[in-house]
Amino acid sequence: MKNAALIGCCTLAALAQAPDAAAQPYPAKPIRLVVGSTPGGTSDILGRILARKLGDALGQQVVVDNRAGASGIIGAELVVKSAADGYTLLLTQTSLAINPSMFARMPYDALRDLAPISEIVRTGSILVLHPSVPAKTVQELIALARAKPGMLVIGSSGSGTQPHLAAELFKVMAHVDMQQVLYKGAGQAVISLLAGEVGLQFPNAPTILQYVKAGRVRALGVTTAARMQSLPEIPAIAETLPGYEASQFFGVLAPAGTPRGIVERLNQEINRALGAPEMKERLIAEGAEVVGSTPEQFFATIKSETEKWARVIRAAGIKPD
Repeated sequence: MKNAALIGCCTLAALAQAPDAAAQPYPAKPIRLVVGSTPGGTSDILGRILARKLGDALGQQVVVDNRAGASGIIGAELVVKSAADGYTLLLTQTSLAINPSMFARMPYDALRDLAPISEIVRTGSILVLHPSVPAKTVQELIALARAKPGMLVIGSSGSGTQPHLAAELFKVMAHVDMQQVLYKGAGQAVISLLAGEVGLQFPNAPTILQYVKAGRVRALGVTTAARMQSLPEIPAIAETLPGYEASQFFGVLAPAGTPRGIVERLNQEINRALGAPEMKERLIAEGAEVVGSTPEQFFATIKSETEKWARVIRAAGIKPD
């Protein structure tokens, strides 16, 4: 009887302590922010900026974990398979919406298996020409391409990358025929442009800006819907081709099933961080446009971008790997 009474007391004590453990405020330990790119890339830079600010706000360290490979699929799959407790998050970009149309088999469904928290920023590419191409505006480039179908050559950083698809979207909307040459990485693509091996490109702004300023390439337009805050002197392509947009979104997600309260707390702190003046200045200096959103708005963005790039990929005749 004494043993039974002792067991009963221990059970009651455990039950009495359980509510305290369950009510432990979030976060109670460090948070891992998975970034699907190598150190130094745009995602990594944004992730580290956000991690510092978010860590200060939450009172816990936010650790960036680089898991590069397979267009971000490796990092996203890791997060999908993690516990839905708010301690493993994903910082991703537009590749999340492109991959379903580029890969025949995906290990997850982003719209089903991930819980959007907030879009954080958008970045754009720049349509640039080698000086030998006789066009000073987007309109002149379109006229030249129509006059000489198949003669102009675009260099891109690889199949299914944002620069590649930005060029394909331009071809579809402008009704022009231009060849594409795909390189293994942005570095090789830029070298080919500087050497005059290709006539034009749509590289990410940070990649090409130094050469624009040095006069080695001619900038005609940015791929964002409106002019970029960091490059107000360069017109948006949409000023000539209404509706054109090929910007990259960057945002934070968690595994599906993460408690709503945790998602809302993270959303609140991320958007508060994005609204800080020093944060805005830092992000604009990196060529990013601050966004901020609700989880529902970010879900709608991912869904619409997935549908948009699927149409572009079909129109371009790009086959999934």
